[in-house]
Order: sequence, then structure tokens, then C-alpha cells
Amino acid sequence: MCICLPVLFPKHGQAQYYYYNDRYYDTDLIFEAGGTIGVMNCLTDLGGKKGIGKGFIKDLNLKNSKPSFGIYFMGMYQNKIGIRLEGTFGKVAAYDSILKAYVPNTSGRYERNLSFRSNITDFQLSFELHPLYIFGSPDKALPLLSPYVVGGIGYFSFDPEAYLNGEWHRLQPLHTEGEGFDEYRDRKPYKLSQVNYPIGAGVKYELNSTFNLRIELVHRILTTDYLDDVSTTYIEPDLFSKYLPGQQALYAELLADRQRELNPGHVTIPNEQRGDPTGKDSFFSIQVKLGFTFGRESR
Repeated sequence: MCICLPVLFPKHGQAQYYYYNDRYYDTDLIFEAGGTIGVMNCLTDLGGKKGIGKGFIKDLNLKNSKPSFGIYFMGMYQNKIGIRLEGTFGKVAAYDSILKAYVPNTSGRYERNLSFRSNITDFQLSFELHPLYIFGSPDKALPLLSPYVVGGIGYFSFDPEAYLNGEWHRLQPLHTEGEGFDEYRDRKPYKLSQVNYPIGAGVKYELNSTFNLRIELVHRILTTDYLDDVSTTYIEPDLFSKYLPGQQALYAELLADRQRELNPGHVTIPNEQRGDPTGKDSFFSIQVKLGFTFGRESR
């Protein structure tokens, strides 16, 4: 990170962007390190709001927000553009049972009765752009409040689990939708570490010459529909004993179809809809960031 920044952001001496009261000035390249705290949430096939599943935030249930935290390091060129490396750590979860208040207006999603939770470890390399500096006059004093946009590439890990009989069970090894089975060759086993594409926006406030405060929302666009282990249709339950050892096959059958827990007389027909494969899952974080700036010099 430190090696590539001077190449991308060549230093040309003192910048023309002076700090307020002319007590400090920014060199062309300054650095920032800090910590973050906030919440994380997800948009998957599970949970949501009444009616059929809707796109993007129309189906968001804020009750599922979980704590998150992180650290970051950034190089900023003339307060206009920054490159930052950031790690964010948190948890996501969703439950069809959250729809209980809307029965019978959930189009069968409450009756599906599925749930999941997953720890998230996310690293991203992203660009941060500040329009007020990019399009503003270099002769004017720095604004203390600066909105910005951010985008880049990330790499995250997840591991969906479900609760059954007093224990949490990892779902990916259970192949609950037949991923990797010969009968479902189009359903490949999903990897627990994958690329994502973060995009977001925030606002930065200069507390003083050393510290700044940010509020930021970053949405991660995923290439998987299995963040919650739900994507397509139910499979023939006898297939679990064909491909999995005894106890594992039993857990797979119980966790793949949980409708009988609410309705013991229910009979699920293989290939009935379990999830919606037309859209990928996603997750996002809303963070408060406290940054420490170094490279800024006194006059």
C-alpha cells in the first residue's frame, strides 16, 4: 500500500489547500488511519417484509441489523482522491419467523420457516472521491464538511448456520439444495470466500488538524445467491442419505425443509420453490469512522 501510493499520487511540494486559520497546511499526499463501529445487515431470500419478496431495500428489515467494527488505512491526494485498505468484521442474519405478524400476507415465506446467521470478514481496496475538492477552487479554505463516494473491490468470507435442537449447524456442508449432487449438476457447491464489489457514500467532518469523523454506508454487491444458503428449489429428501453420512444426512433433511415444524401435516413436493435464483444476495454496513491524519504540517 505504502509503495504504490507515491506512484499513483506524485508529490509536487506544498499543496495549495491550506487548513483553517492558516496554522496547518496539507502536503500533496497525506495519510490517515482509523477505526470504525456500526451495524451490518443483509438482503437475501429470507425474512423481509409482507407480500412477495421485493427488490433491494424494499424488502429490508432493519430489525436484523447486527454490530460490526473495522480498521482502515488510507492515502489521500490533495484531499480529492484517496486509496484505502479496510477490514470490516460483523455478522448478518435473517429469519422467516420475523414475518409472523403479517401472516397470511407473506406468500408462503413465513410458512417456509427458514433462518440463518453468518459471521462476515470483509476486506476491501477502494477509491474515495471528494467532489467539493475535485471541482472546488484551490484558493478557498478547506470545507470542514465533505461528502464523498467510495467504490472498489473486496474479498469476504462467510459461513451460514442454522439453529436446530439446541445447536448451530453449518449449512454449506449439508448441500441443502443438492449443490454438487449428480441430479443437480447445474448447482455447484458455493465457496465460503468470494469477491464482492463495494459501493457507497459518506460524509467527512474535520474535528481538528489531527482527527476527523465520518459517517458512511457501503453496500457490497455479491456474485453469490447463497449468503443465506437459500437460492432455488427443494430437492428429493432421499438424496441426502445417498451423498452424506448418516447423522449429516439427517440434519440436512431437517434443515433443508422446515415447513413441518409449523405444519406437521405439510408435504413438500420436490422442485417446489425454496428461494429466488433471479437475484443475488448482498450485505451492507453503516459505520461511524474516527480517523487520525498524519502528513499534515504546521506552518
